[in-house]
Amino acid sequence: MRSIRPSFTARRGGSARRRTSPLPVIALAAALALTVSACESGDAEAGGEPTASAAAGGEGKITIPDDIKDKLKEHGIDVDKWKGGAWKQWDKEDWLREAQDFINPIIEGLWDPDRMREAEEPDQAVDESDLSGDQGVTDPTPAPVRAQAVPPAYHANAPEAGKVFFDSPEGTMVCSATVVQDPAHPGKSNLVWTAGHCVHAGKRGGWYRNIAFVPSYNDSGMSAAQLKNAPKEQVTPYGVWWADGAQTSDQWIEQGGATGGDGASYDFAVIHVTPEGGSNGKSLEETVGSALPVDFNAPAVPEVDGIKAIGYPAAAPYDGQKLYQCQDKPGRLSLNTSDPTMYRIGCTMTGGSSGGGWVATGSDGKPALVSNTSIGPVDAGWLAGPRLGKEAKGVFDSVSEKFAGQ
Repeated sequence: MRSIRPSFTARRGGSARRRTSPLPVIALAAALALTVSACESGDAEAGGEPTASAAAGGEGKITIPDDIKDKLKEHGIDVDKWKGGAWKQWDKEDWLREAQDFINPIIEGLWDPDRMREAEEPDQAVDESDLSGDQGVTDPTPAPVRAQAVPPAYHANAPEAGKVFFDSPEGTMVCSATVVQDPAHPGKSNLVWTAGHCVHAGKRGGWYRNIAFVPSYNDSGMSAAQLKNAPKEQVTPYGVWWADGAQTSDQWIEQGGATGGDGASYDFAVIHVTPEGGSNGKSLEETVGSALPVDFNAPAVPEVDGIKAIGYPAAAPYDGQKLYQCQDKPGRLSLNTSDPTMYRIGCTMTGGSSGGGWVATGSDGKPALVSNTSIGPVDAGWLAGPRLGKEAKGVFDSVSEKFAGQ
């Protein structure tokens, strides 16, 4: 279900600009993935005064090409202050300014196992009283389907799945996500699919910060108690991959809200990632060994025999440390007659599963990503996700094309 959406809006000339175009091309990051080495560990709660910690940056060395420094200066960012903890300041005016500019400097060591384990699910669920059921086409509420634990090793059973971590004004947050194929780099994709609210706050905020993807998080399915003493290599067996590009729909940025399902029909995002410690020549897809194709001609509900939703639910009764899945025949959910009808399935997964992939069998008989978890009721029981069409393809194509030459 929908979880909190982090956002970061950068400064350009001190003025605020809003996009009014209905096109889905929005906020693609420049290649500003800086490496800020952190040498100490410590608390990194959002807000408050900067501290010398891994989360805040420490006294690490910074080597930044002059052209990247110039681009950062254009956005009003002092990298030394940023790595020293300035990223934790969420002044509303600064956060809302320049919503189309996504910048995500890498802070090495920020996402340590403790910080990952303590990340909260985004705080967004739908009050079912908001769903009148008489707008567009809405099928009866599905019966709850109990989520089943994915057997470890997760890499063997759901190699494309992982977690997205990010910082928001409310604190450290987490969503789920999926490695997807990139037509510009066959077999070598660095693209990740998630929900729009996992990268951007929607109409009342900007881009979230410190966005990173961890494939096969907790691959061996350790308990929360076991994870407390586990080395990082066991928690993140395929590394930490930082977003150096992110894009969501204009509709999400203009309409998206934390409650009531606003913008849910367009609640999707694509992230381009790069490894935290630098590339060893392998892409994300090569590293995990798999990536799912995205079906932008997803079939209508009556033509779908079943959809499987995958994610890391973090709200009770789950703790966010293990991977789960639900399988159900979808129904239709319409939140607004002017927006596309959404898929809806019975599923007991909770917040934290937001952004997780919905997989169905494509026309070629092979699995493909057809949606992602967006919303669900406060008391769980079902999930809904956007049906991917031309707007989603526009977002996807823009990210793919932006990084096609890299």
